[in-house]
Amino acid sequence: MLLGVALIALGFTSCKDEKETQAEKTVDMYVVYVDSLGKVADAKTNWQAIDAGYQMKTSEAEAALANLKNKEKAQEKVDASKAKFDDLKAKVEADMEAEKQATDAANPKQKLRNNLFGEGKVGDDMNFSWVNKDNILKVYETFFQSYKDNKSNFSREDYDEVKLMYEALDSRKNTVEKEGLSSSDNGEIAEIKFKFAPMFKVNRIGAKSREMEKAKE
Repeated sequence: MLLGVALIALGFTSCKDEKETQAEKTVDMYVVYVDSLGKVADAKTNWQAIDAGYQMKTSEAEAALANLKNKEKAQEKVDASKAKFDDLKAKVEADMEAEKQATDAANPKQKLRNNLFGEGKVGDDMNFSWVNKDNILKVYETFFQSYKDNKSNFSREDYDEVKLMYEALDSRKNTVEKEGLSSSDNGEIAEIKFKFAPMFKVNRIGAKSREMEKAKE
């Protein structure tokens, strides 16, 4: 009887030791994993995947802490690795922002497209195939709001580019209407178009006038 109890107790102890050992390994592997991220040659290229992997590994490490008797040292390791990742994230995001600004400076038309439709949504090919019956109203709303927010900063060339993009979006709308665009969304888009057309005409004339005045100075 005593032998049986002893064996059961030994089994519990063994199981507990195994969990603790595995937890320690998980934390150590987490530390190694985060250290390895700092050695990735071009992290910004795959940053979304890296960040997602980090979040998963962090959850595993934090769950492992619950299986440790004395988890203070392990917690310190996890916290230190989190701080390392935060530093890496700040550096990568700064690099991406600098790269974006350089691209925008080199291609002002792309900056304009990004402002009106979202980062990278529309390129030189003016392809609006990503616009469908479910998101087209939101696209028009975003376009119109961004236009109103930035119209005072547009040059005559900017207005020419806006006109081309607006016409390309309208052309896509003709296709989307045949694909099941709801009457309510279509009605709201019509309201936006009704407001935009005269506003654009006046603003474009104003931009041309301003440039003519500057040319005379």
